[in-house]
Amino acid sequence: MRFLRSSLEETEWQVLEATTARLGLNLAASKKPDVIILDLGLPDQDGLEVLKGLRKWTSAPVIIVSARGQESDKIAGLDAGADDYLTKPFGINELMARLRVALRHAERSPGDTPPVYEHEGLKVDLVARRVWLRKKEIHLSPLQYDVLAVLVRNAGRVVSQRQLMKEVWGESREVTSEAVRIFVYQLRHKIELDPVRPRCLKTEPGVGYRLEAPND
Repeated sequence: MRFLRSSLEETEWQVLEATTARLGLNLAASKKPDVIILDLGLPDQDGLEVLKGLRKWTSAPVIIVSARGQESDKIAGLDAGADDYLTKPFGINELMARLRVALRHAERSPGDTPPVYEHEGLKVDLVARRVWLRKKEIHLSPLQYDVLAVLVRNAGRVVSQRQLMKEVWGESREVTSEAVRIFVYQLRHKIELDPVRPRCLKTEPGVGYRLEAPND
């Protein structure tokens, strides 16, 4: 993590470093950082248990960085309360972008999602339930809109398939992960100028989907 610390400090971040779970939890409690980068490979406790402990008392954004790249690991991290998950190796510029998004999201309370989302020609009005692409209104099915609305409310963050299924379909056992993929595929073909090279609705392989953060 030495490279990570030096890279962050070069961009004027103030960094507090802990090499054990115990020290990290103590630092988080005493210093109350704006964002937490958590490595799952800690010597004294599994990182997921640390995350669960953090989520009992803090809503600070947590970005997991880990060599564990299996789909089950990513889903477990997000379900435990992580805001994002980066698999090693990763570029420092990607981490910096994820940090900025996490901090912007943290500035808003959970019920304070901006009513209008705009990015790369896509505009979504959550109040009016209307959607435009390059100023031309597009029509979505009710379920397509519900999927998009969940992504808008979590813009900039990874939304797992499980989260989409729960928020859109509730506890229904009829919907499958394949059905979710089909809905996202259809949605992408309506809201992207080039569905093959999406600029708004990105896939996080093995985890879920991310609607890029809105234009500032």
